[in-house]
Amino acid sequence: MDQDDSIFLAGHRGLVGSAILRKLQSDGFTRVLTRPRTELDLTNSRAVDQFFAQEKPAIVVLAAAKVGGIKANNELPVEFLLANLQIQNNLIRAAYEQGARKLLFLGSSCIYPKFAPQPIPESALLGGPLEPTNEAYAVAKIAGIKLCQAYAHEYGANFISVMPTNLYGPNDNFDLATSHVLAALLRKAHDAKEAGARALVVWGSGTPRREFLHVDDLAAACVFLLQNYDSPEIINVGTGKDVSIRELAELISEIVGFEGELSWDASQPDGTPRKLLDISKIESLGWRPQISLREGIVRTYDWFRAGK
Repeated sequence: MDQDDSIFLAGHRGLVGSAILRKLQSDGFTRVLTRPRTELDLTNSRAVDQFFAQEKPAIVVLAAAKVGGIKANNELPVEFLLANLQIQNNLIRAAYEQGARKLLFLGSSCIYPKFAPQPIPESALLGGPLEPTNEAYAVAKIAGIKLCQAYAHEYGANFISVMPTNLYGPNDNFDLATSHVLAALLRKAHDAKEAGARALVVWGSGTPRREFLHVDDLAAACVFLLQNYDSPEIINVGTGKDVSIRELAELISEIVGFEGELSWDASQPDGTPRKLLDISKIESLGWRPQISLREGIVRTYDWFRAGK
């Protein structure tokens, strides 16, 4: 990938896309193409075809997706399946048909089975049933992976698929109805502190273990992989470390300054018991994360407060 390549970054306003945009710009890539949803509806195949025919990007980064937490995934499986399949199919097909030299598809660690071996190797894909609470999103992402691999197998396309672990950072979604766990806890702890509440209610039992990667580390990994990885086989990106939800809630409370108690709502689902990625594959290529969980949460909370 050269600095004068035209790079279409789909989803540049989201958590992941905005981080990749910052990274590309800081690394001196000057021809990054972006389009807001009002100008280019990625679910509209004709609009996508017209855009690719006109711009003919050399590199495509597919960071656009319909995303959400357990609640949103449970309640809107049709919307999660349709929107993500449409976006993926349109962009991957158009990228090949218009001669893109390389495409990076962003998947998710939720593609792996609910009871996958820990840490989860890339070989665990399709090795068992999925976690039901995000099955629709996972199935869509698996379809995207398989489409990229099909283009690589049938036509020799250099389409790679990256599987990040749980993400957080600037431009995260802090809406309690649709946010993921770290952003939701950060918002809840902040609101509880501001309200002088005695207790912070956290979903589930607190026992599930999760791995969290700052989105700026993922962005660095994506640019690294665009430059150093050309295999259609999926590749994990994470930290190689996990914490329990209880430990996460305690750390967030400390950073935010919430001094009340944690109250656990056992009526709410825990999701997958543990989800830690095996990152030995990307480490063998020479990449490692740089931002610790504490540092990343502090940065994210500073960003959140600046926008309040």
